[in-house]
Amino acid sequence: MSLTEARFHDLVDATQENLEDIFDDSDLDVDVENAAGILTIKFESGKQLIFSRQAPLLQLWLAAPSGGFHFDYDEKLSTWKCDKSDELLCEMVERLTLEHAETKLDFDEI
Repeated sequence: MSLTEARFHDLVDATQENLEDIFDDSDLDVDVENAAGILTIKFESGKQLIFSRQAPLLQLWLAAPSGGFHFDYDEKLSTWKCDKSDELLCEMVERLTLEHAETKLDFDEI
């Protein structure tokens, strides 16, 4: 089954909402901003994670200090997977949060 644009938008919305909830429910000192479909997480260190949708490509993009990453939705795994490394979005965000905030959070819900 190929991903429709409507399903893509629903998946990105749900992913961004779950990310917001995880950061909001944590004890981390982060600023969370969601505007025009772009979710920005600003860490106390000044580093940021920026999640944006790329509808023409049906991809979720993540901009981080270490680079830009493009994720395709894997229907079999029901999760986002990096198109270059095959790393799952939940794994990458967990790793980046640990790097930037020295705190391990559980992102299995995204």
